[in-house]
Amino acid sequence: MIASVAVVGHQNNPLYLQSFTNANDALKLHHIVHCSLDVIDERVNNPKRSVSTLNESYLGLLYPTESYKVYGYLSNTKAKFLVVTTDLDVKDADIRSFFRRFHAAYVDAVSNPFHVPEKKIVSRTFAQRVSGIVKAFAAGTNG
Repeated sequence: MIASVAVVGHQNNPLYLQSFTNANDALKLHHIVHCSLDVIDERVNNPKRSVSTLNESYLGLLYPTESYKVYGYLSNTKAKFLVVTTDLDVKDADIRSFFRRFHAAYVDAVSNPFHVPEKKIVSRTFAQRVSGIVKAFAAGTNG
């Protein structure tokens, strides 16, 4: 199950954060997302990356905890996409598919002429689309 999703700008400013658990976990999930940004910066700025990983947007598992796993994705514009899951045995193919759909929803949201770049995404349509993607992910991994 996905506990939270986040989009973070290229200057590590939060653009979107949505939790899919009870309200008590929201602050903890926000902290976990914030800690994962350090791991992304470490991986992106590592000069020893191979050519095959330089062009890869999917960053894989970033930050495992006792009850959560955080996966990351980096767009060409350096927007960071994070997913916090409670499932400890998620397939990489499922997460990659989720990120492709999540990134497509993000592109549609920021392509809106009324959206101000690098500001929080407040679109209800985007929130509904993300919720639908999360529900489809849960249905696809459980069924």
